[in-house]
Amino acid sequence: MTSSSNSPQAHGADEIPSLYGPGKNVKRVRTRHLIEAKERGEKWAMLTSYDMYTAALFDEAGIPALLVGDSAANNVYGYETTLQVSVDELVPLVAAVARSTERTLVIADMPFGSYESGPVQALETAVRFMKAGAHAVKLEGGRRMAEQIRALTNAGIPVMGHIGFTPQSEHAVGGYRVQGRDAQAAEVEADAHAVAEAGAFAVVLEMVTASVAAEITKQLPIPTVGIGAGPDTDAQVLVWQDMAGLRRGRPQRFVKRYAEVADVLQDAAKAFADEVRAGEFPTKAHSFE
Repeated sequence: MTSSSNSPQAHGADEIPSLYGPGKNVKRVRTRHLIEAKERGEKWAMLTSYDMYTAALFDEAGIPALLVGDSAANNVYGYETTLQVSVDELVPLVAAVARSTERTLVIADMPFGSYESGPVQALETAVRFMKAGAHAVKLEGGRRMAEQIRALTNAGIPVMGHIGFTPQSEHAVGGYRVQGRDAQAAEVEADAHAVAEAGAFAVVLEMVTASVAAEITKQLPIPTVGIGAGPDTDAQVLVWQDMAGLRRGRPQRFVKRYAEVADVLQDAAKAFADEVRAGEFPTKAHSFE
């Protein structure tokens, strides 16, 4: 029997009682739904997406939030780091993902150099992404970015924060290093509170020790999204090429591969090439009279 608290009548036509409910004919996930999920103890997943096909597939799979990440730098454009990707390169990807989804919340990652100089620059960048179809934006930095977060939220633009290891600052932090150990724990916690108090609806915790991430999750009223931050955050995010095994090579410790898509694609390409060389494709079934 369905309880009254989970019925459509109890929540209203635009309410989503569960983030993992049916994908069809359900209105868009909003930031408040993610906060409500935290309140009832429901964990949720977020993936990156940069194109129409993965966006539609992940939307149908029930992923409630998709991040058009600056990780497109090394997963789409072939750059070595995320520092090289631009707003102009990300805006079309945001538009494609937004147009290809019905239910998921689409979050645009603000790239390096597009918000650091102050609230005015941050607002100009965020407006571009919102006009492209994003429902929220994400930016890196804790206390030092509180003013930018506050300016965006005051302008009606939902913001997801990002603290701990921040890839756009990898040179300043000395490379890929776990955050929150020993005396550093207080710094990470202070950043988390600053982001929440500035108005962010959620915050990514990247490569933060599991114990610190768990404590932050308990303290904050907004959802925490972990990537390499242990099992106790409210949500988890992975780059989809890592999650599905499209990217080869040794993955980061926090990555779990749920498929080996690279092998599937390569096998398909080889089979296609072999059949063409052998004259086995196309056949009459693939031809017109």
